[in-house]
Amino acid sequence: MKTIGMKQLRCALLGAFSALVLFACGANGVVPGTGVSNAGGGLRPLSAEFGARKAVAYSPFRSTNRDTEVVTAAMIKQDLELLIKGGFKLIRLFDSSDAVAKLTLQVIQNNGLDMKMLLGMYVVPSNEAGNQAELARGVALAKAYPNIVLAVSVGNETMVSWSFVAIPPATMARYIKSVRNQITQPVTTDDNWAFFANADRTVLNEIDFAAVHTYPLADSVHTPGHWDWQQSTVPAASRAVAMMDAAIASAKRDIAAVRGNLDSQGFTSMPIVIGETGWKAVNTGPETGRAHPMNQKMYFDRLNAWNAAAKTNAMPVNVFYFEAFDEPWKQSDDKWGLFNVNREARLVIQSLYPAPAIWEAGSYTAGDAVYYVPVVGNTTITANRYTAYSDVTTSGEAKPSETPIWNAWESGSTARYPEITSDSAATDSGKSIEITPVPASWGWGLALQLPLTADDLSNFSSTGTLHFNIKTSYAGQLEIGFFTGSTTVGSGYDVYLPISSGQYGYVNDGAWHLVSIPISAIIPKGAMAFGMTNPAISKLDMTKVTAPFVIADRYGVTGKSQNSNITTKILIDGVYWSK
Repeated sequence: MKTIGMKQLRCALLGAFSALVLFACGANGVVPGTGVSNAGGGLRPLSAEFGARKAVAYSPFRSTNRDTEVVTAAMIKQDLELLIKGGFKLIRLFDSSDAVAKLTLQVIQNNGLDMKMLLGMYVVPSNEAGNQAELARGVALAKAYPNIVLAVSVGNETMVSWSFVAIPPATMARYIKSVRNQITQPVTTDDNWAFFANADRTVLNEIDFAAVHTYPLADSVHTPGHWDWQQSTVPAASRAVAMMDAAIASAKRDIAAVRGNLDSQGFTSMPIVIGETGWKAVNTGPETGRAHPMNQKMYFDRLNAWNAAAKTNAMPVNVFYFEAFDEPWKQSDDKWGLFNVNREARLVIQSLYPAPAIWEAGSYTAGDAVYYVPVVGNTTITANRYTAYSDVTTSGEAKPSETPIWNAWESGSTARYPEITSDSAATDSGKSIEITPVPASWGWGLALQLPLTADDLSNFSSTGTLHFNIKTSYAGQLEIGFFTGSTTVGSGYDVYLPISSGQYGYVNDGAWHLVSIPISAIIPKGAMAFGMTNPAISKLDMTKVTAPFVIADRYGVTGKSQNSNITTKILIDGVYWSK
């Protein structure tokens, strides 16, 4: 989820909070648009209005299931009026669906709202008919609302190496060219900086501007060497500031890498727009020591300051902040919003909404910003039972040193896992976790992890047992176990045992069963975690258990074919260790 170019021009700030919306002022009030392009007509210029409006990514979904949620015109009107009050008057939509895009355009037009749009067209792999229908809808909307739709983006993160909707560049070029030939607006595709920093002319020939995503926060999780988020050599009192300074510096390098590639390909006049960037206000997964309302504000403020500087060829025309409102259906990838799901303004934008009645609860100072704290082991757990996830209290049990959180691998993307109350184990009635795998080509995984600390479970090594309740009809083996160490310092260690139906009490017959696996049976299956390179530190350490329960299916381990795409639901309840 990273940069950019226009000739050096004198620019002006337009409107409140214009630091986020600086634009390059051409002689005719448009972004310069000359140079290489398909169709021999040069780059279609982005209007000055596109650059001058404060921009934000927008989706209207408020429930935990976007597939069943009915979005109404009243909901969209409420959202857009709230954004306009804060000066946000340019939104990016991700698709051209009737249920969202068409309805949003109708709301804008029917209510005379001062809102413009970067319209998206969402395409997916291996669905040519569906993609053509989406493109047709998008073209029709761009033609029907030319005064609202200022530009169009075909596809979202389809070509970066880790894409979950991977489509070959040649196919994307065909889609983009088809759309561009039918409308008059400038056309692009939204993708990660790493794609645009290496893209050749296949796609670049077909776009009028580059819509680039840069996410230093996500990179701190998935590519921890990309920038130094930990700032461990900086004193703790200054570490949060140092981290956020380093984050915006990383975003600038991403944009510079894209600018350099565009220039090297001959696209020296092609503008760059940041199509997505943001910072989480709440830690929902592996962003421990990074996600917080104050850190979100610090990133936002630095982004503004960058854009408030005099424009050069290396700066973006505009920035679409991700995102306007939280979307609970995203689960562990939620909490990026400038507003929470209740439409309450977070700290980051409260200065734009002087009425505290619509502020999110909580008061913060600069000292509340979070930062990296090295993972350390806690006092040895001496109780005979260590309960990781349960609705039942057992006498004499020990609990994790902090509240553990569920987090799917790949930043929450490889599984959905809401907590439900409609079905639970008989011995642990109340809540359970309902896992729906969303596999990558290699499989999926879900961990119950400790965000900031580790627990010393060494007393369970030889005589301990891992217990959990499970209900599923999932085909083939599952991997069960735990995780020690930390990937952020290179000590991560996977300890997972593949089990089949009929082993350790596990039966995949769609009924609840209690599974009990000796820790001594799991330990021999341990291995260095993905991305770890130093076996001297990436090794089993029972004094630093950072995820006391993991369930996964790596197809190469369980004997399944790549791209098996098994999505059968799995319910988990009552997870504990005993000795």
